[in-house]
Amino acid sequence: MANLKTIRNRIVSVRSTRQITSAMKMVAAAKLRKAQDRIVMMRPYADKLREILSGLAHSLSETGAECIYSRKSDPEKVLIVVITSNRGLCGGFNANVIREVKRLISEDYNEQYRRGDLSFIAIGKKGYDFLRKLENCDIEEYNHLLNKLGFESVSKLASAIMTDFANARFHKVLLVYNQFKNAAIQRLSTEVFLPVEIAEPDDESPIISDYIYEPDQQKIVKELIPKTLKVQFYKALLDSSAAEHGARMTSMHLATDNATELIRGLTLQYNKARQASITRQILEVVSGAEALKG
Repeated sequence: MANLKTIRNRIVSVRSTRQITSAMKMVAAAKLRKAQDRIVMMRPYADKLREILSGLAHSLSETGAECIYSRKSDPEKVLIVVITSNRGLCGGFNANVIREVKRLISEDYNEQYRRGDLSFIAIGKKGYDFLRKLENCDIEEYNHLLNKLGFESVSKLASAIMTDFANARFHKVLLVYNQFKNAAIQRLSTEVFLPVEIAEPDDESPIISDYIYEPDQQKIVKELIPKTLKVQFYKALLDSSAAEHGARMTSMHLATDNATELIRGLTLQYNKARQASITRQILEVVSGAEALKG
């Protein structure tokens, strides 16, 4: 009977876990719907701004004018913005970003890391927990941005990064985050935030740079580039937020299915053990009756 009690307790425990994972799946699905709507509405605007930005930067390079945000040099000092989540239970969402950061440290920017010229900004507690274990690095955390994701708070951080780049505190800024594709698929992305990269024209997507500028090209570039960079930074956070909720919903859906399968197996095991116990008791009664007859 002790075996039956153990199996019964396990069934109760797994059922309780299944209720929790099922509730978390529904909460994640509700949050995903809102986050998905935000990123879907933001993408066309951000992509068009980026197209205009590339055209402006391309035209500036043709005229020989300098833009501080497109100024390129050897990346002696590099800043990596690591975007993860504040909570777990979302599959490999955070692990993929951390794995990519490890690769950047060991391969692409190992020399800067050894010199102490590699800095990090962590947006998300899971990424910060990993980064704070590193030595010889400057690390700042902005985990609170994910609690209430808004353009105003994000643009302040983007402005601070742009100011540091303009003052040559950093020569290159990277964004490492998960890009939302659909509820089940998140694509790991490593983007160059600064300097502004000028896309090379081709036959399929030529760069449109013959705009009519009013009042003048320099003033428009001075105003438009910072706004565009802020929008790109905000879009990365929206992408990561939607990808997080999608990963968590998928993970909790799989956990709920696994719990259901485990309950089915434990119930079968319980019924077999109970049937064996009843059969054993019947045999004992029959053996006792036969013994009395003898």
